[in-house]
Amino acid sequence: MADHCAPTFDQLAHSLGFSCDTAGGLVEVRNPLALENWTLPVLETTVILGSVLALVLAVVRWRRHGDPTNLALWFGATAYLFVIEPPLYFPAAFGISGHVDTMFAHNVFTVDFLWGRLPLYIVAIYPFMATLAYEIVRMLGVFRTYGALVGAACVGFVHHAFYEIFDQIGPQLRWWEWTTSNPLNQPMFDSVPLPSVVVFAALWPMSLAYCVYRFVGARADRGERMPGLELTWRTVVIGLLASLGTFILPLPATVLGMAGTTVRGIVYALELVVVSVVAVRVLYRQWSRRSRSTEPGYPNRFVIAYSAAYLVVMAVLWATALPDFFAATHGHTSAGDPIGNLWYTIACFAVAILCVVAVAPAMRQPVRARTASMVTEV
Repeated sequence: MADHCAPTFDQLAHSLGFSCDTAGGLVEVRNPLALENWTLPVLETTVILGSVLALVLAVVRWRRHGDPTNLALWFGATAYLFVIEPPLYFPAAFGISGHVDTMFAHNVFTVDFLWGRLPLYIVAIYPFMATLAYEIVRMLGVFRTYGALVGAACVGFVHHAFYEIFDQIGPQLRWWEWTTSNPLNQPMFDSVPLPSVVVFAALWPMSLAYCVYRFVGARADRGERMPGLELTWRTVVIGLLASLGTFILPLPATVLGMAGTTVRGIVYALELVVVSVVAVRVLYRQWSRRSRSTEPGYPNRFVIAYSAAYLVVMAVLWATALPDFFAATHGHTSAGDPIGNLWYTIACFAVAILCVVAVAPAMRQPVRARTASMVTEV
C-alpha cells in the first residue's frame, strides 16, 4: 500500500512515530503495552467497550420492546463513518487529491484497519458518542415535545460537549495529529481545527439525529412496529442522508468563508452559538419540567452510568496531562505536542456533567412494562 502513502500522511506518520510504508494491511493487531503511551489503550478500551454495550442493549431493546431506534442510530452512525472517512484517508484513490490533501493522521492503536489509517476505536466512537447524546436528549423528552429539528439540535449540542473533552486533549497525548497547513483545517482553535469543533462535534450528530428520528424514531413514538428488512434500508438511508446533511449544515461557513479564514471562523462560531442557544433553552426547560413530573420513566441505565464513567476516565486523562499542559510554551509541550483549550474543555465538562445530572433521577424510577410508545422515552 506504499503507493497510497501521500507525502503529507507520511510526514504525519513519522511525526507520530510509525512508518506509512509498513503500517500493516487491511487489519493489524498490536501489543497494547507497546503503543505510544499508556493513554492509548485506556482510551480505546473505554470507547470500544461502550460501543459494544450500546449495540447489545440496542438489540435487546428492539427484540424485547419493538423499539429499533437505538439500532438504527448505532448502524446509521457506522454507515456515516464509512461514507465520510475513507476519502479523507485515501484522497488519491477517490480522485479528489487535487482538492483534498491529508487533513490528519491517527496514531497506531491495538487494532487498526486500512494500513494504519483507521483505528478500531474510531469505528466505535461514532455510534458510541451518538448513543450517549441521543439518549440523553431522548430521556429528557425533547423529541416528543419539540420534534425532530429541535431534538437534533439538542443532540448536536450534547454530543459537542462530550466530544470536545476528547478532541481537545487528543493532539497533546499523540492520539492523532492535524495538518495545520491544510486550508480545510483553518482556522485553528488552539490544537483543534475550528471546522472539527463545529462540524464533527456538533453538526454531524445533529444531522444523524434528525434522520434517525424522522425515519425511525417518530414511528417508534407512535408505537409502530418495523420489519427487519424495512429497518435495514431505512438505516442505510439514514447513514447516506446524514452524510449529505454534514455537507449542507456547514454551507454558510463554506460559502461565506471564501472571503477569508477569519470570516469562515466567525460563521462557524455563529452556527455553533445558534445550536447552543436553542439547545440550552430547551434542555433546561425539559429538565425543569421533568423534575416536577411524577410520571414514571423507562430510563436507559446504561447511558446514564456509562456517560458518568466516560467523564471520569477523561477527567483522569486530563489530570495526568495537566503538568505538561501548564509547562507548555507557545502552545506546545516540551515534547513538541500541541495543547488544547483548557477553559473550553472545562465548559464542556460542566455541560456534560449537567446532562448526566439531568437524567440521573431516572435511575431511581421503577422500570415498568410499557407500550412501545412509552418505551421511546428511554
